[in-house]
Amino acid sequence: MEQLFHYSKSLIAQVDVSFKRYAYANINWKNRLIGLTGPRGVGKTTLVLQYIKTELDPQKSLYVTAEDFYFASTRLTELAAQFVQSGGTHLIIDEIHKYPQWATELKLIYDYHPQLQVVFTGSSILDLKKGSSDLSRRAVLYTMQGLSFREYLYVFKGLEFPVYTLEQLLSHQADFSKLPLPLVAFGQYLKQGYYPFAQEPDFEMRLWQVINQTLEVDIPTYAQMNVSTGRKLKQLLAVVAQSVPFKPNMSKMADLLGISRNNIADYLLYLEEAGMLAQLRSDTQGVRALGKIDKVYLDNTNLSTVITADQSNIGNQRETFFLNQTRVLHQPTSSNFVDFAIAAYHFELGGKNKGQKQLANQANAFVVKDNIEQGYLNVIPLWHFGFLY
Repeated sequence: MEQLFHYSKSLIAQVDVSFKRYAYANINWKNRLIGLTGPRGVGKTTLVLQYIKTELDPQKSLYVTAEDFYFASTRLTELAAQFVQSGGTHLIIDEIHKYPQWATELKLIYDYHPQLQVVFTGSSILDLKKGSSDLSRRAVLYTMQGLSFREYLYVFKGLEFPVYTLEQLLSHQADFSKLPLPLVAFGQYLKQGYYPFAQEPDFEMRLWQVINQTLEVDIPTYAQMNVSTGRKLKQLLAVVAQSVPFKPNMSKMADLLGISRNNIADYLLYLEEAGMLAQLRSDTQGVRALGKIDKVYLDNTNLSTVITADQSNIGNQRETFFLNQTRVLHQPTSSNFVDFAIAAYHFELGGKNKGQKQLANQANAFVVKDNIEQGYLNVIPLWHFGFLY
């Protein structure tokens, strides 16, 4: 355990706490068992280390990763017992899905050590959601996504802006006067701004590693796929990335990929839960989860930049960004006459010359235009929607 403490203290000392992701304020840190999920590379490890450094006593807190060789010979329950006996109060476990039977052992730790708080993270969202169901009412699970355009401006440009509500954006109450050349910064964000590690060298190579790990390890392991089936997921991603946008036809996809039509819906769901795809559903019965799938997008625009070598359709890019940024606090759905609906609001996306034809006689309808710096009347710049979280 001494080596684990040494590693933990070193990481805590190095973490920067000057900026915290949006998810930090959304988590109720008073819960005894907290789970944080999200795609690989969005900053979950940094967030939990910030929690220790900001809120806790590092002498009574321990950060470990389930990938550590320590767990080849020691169970999580044994570590927790030793930690509590030594006066430990907060145990943070990263990449928990790498540990076999993690849900069972967390349940035991929760029941045996009521004075101990456990925070766990995982990149394999599928595994975590499956395992957290076994924890019944013990664990509180939060999901975290990549940087908003607002967060990107702070992390990459040092420019600080507040979060704006959807209503504030639609009524032109947001103040962006301190943002020089917003379209230039926005273009950079679309290519290399969603993942915090874009600040590091070889971003595209690192993102490919995230994609490959997700498609070749995380999903196949969860779904018990063979290697060749896992490769089909890459083909499916490429098809979605190049579409305008992609409207799923299960039979055509099955023929194209050489797999059973019955498996397509499952594959799309796996890719969505793993942070590779986003599926736009209808508002059937007012419940997003029950609506049929109308369109499929890549999860974020950085993925399309890498997968299509920057040759993705511009309309697809616009809709991908809008869906990605609005879904954190809202439930965008498909619409019969425009691109998106959010509650009573309707949105039609396009370039700077986009007209109002499709919005005729529709209340609460807005044109969301790309390549414009300022909004007016019912016209909203696309990049404004990057300030919702």
